[in-house]
Amino acid sequence: MTIQQRARSKQINKLVTRVLLVFAALSITAAYFGFKYYSYIFAPNVINANNKNFLYITTGSDYEDVLVALEDGGFVNDINSFKWVADKKSYSNNIKPGRYLLKNDWSNNDVVNTLRSGNQTAIKVTFNNIRTMRELAGAISQYLECDSAALLEALNNEDNYKTLGFTKETAPAMFIPNTYELWWNTSPENFIKRMHKEYNKFWTDTRKQKAKEIGLTPSEVSTLAAIVDEETVKSDEKPKVAGLYINRLNKNIRLQADPTVKYAIGDFGVQRILTKDLKTESPYNTYLHAGLPPGPIRVPSVEGIEAVLNYAKHNYLYMCAKEDFSGYHNFATTLKQHNINARKFQRALNKNRIYR
Repeated sequence: MTIQQRARSKQINKLVTRVLLVFAALSITAAYFGFKYYSYIFAPNVINANNKNFLYITTGSDYEDVLVALEDGGFVNDINSFKWVADKKSYSNNIKPGRYLLKNDWSNNDVVNTLRSGNQTAIKVTFNNIRTMRELAGAISQYLECDSAALLEALNNEDNYKTLGFTKETAPAMFIPNTYELWWNTSPENFIKRMHKEYNKFWTDTRKQKAKEIGLTPSEVSTLAAIVDEETVKSDEKPKVAGLYINRLNKNIRLQADPTVKYAIGDFGVQRILTKDLKTESPYNTYLHAGLPPGPIRVPSVEGIEAVLNYAKHNYLYMCAKEDFSGYHNFATTLKQHNINARKFQRALNKNRIYR
């Protein structure tokens, strides 16, 4: 091999070596950045050991608000890697409010996909033993994003009921006490619509048929059930009380239900109804007006509704609280016997110095 050929061979070897070194450097760099970005996307980044912490994104939040919530809540190890993935997936333009469960060891990809899709976790909302719309608003606002003032305003707005077939007076019948799964950011108006949907589910064909046989509409059943609920807390007595009022309705006798008087005077706390109370002018005062009042005097319980639909058949027309304050009642078929029972109770009130 000539000197010239040897020189050329050395040059080629040097060139190959350089190429290989450059290739190796590029490969190492590519591997480094590949691993880095793979980690950004798929490596665990959520800190939530018990899988019980929820990220709340309020209505109207922007991307910066979400980042603050993630950082302040201590949800992620590395906020910068989250930002990188969020940017690549255009999350900043897809902010959806809600209540999100971020599971322990989730990757940025898991988090962004969940938040961007609005795949929030429902919340269980329970309400029962509700008398007024104010109480209902207070109970529901404990679970949802909206405050009690906004809820109460919607609950008292008759326009929200017109298309649903209810009036402001009959509206309490629409809220069936139970536990429901709702989105945390459910608006007051959508809450009402959801309750109407649940009302329709509750009133099955079987229940509607029972109401028809009694001669009442579902709303009227609820109106009577509300009175039954206020008359007694004793489950075993409710069908009996319901039967008494149905007897009076069928005989066109005024209901003369004390709870309707309490509603009329605006005080359910009184233990003694006075003669002046019976003269309170109100369409809800069943001592003055025949038939059922315009609507429920409270949100009726499911137990109360079932008591009306499955009322006890008997001949009683009168009832009075027992003088032993047990919560039960003395029932009578005649006014004479009722007056005797009433005097027993009045003496018990006097003895215990209960004058109001």
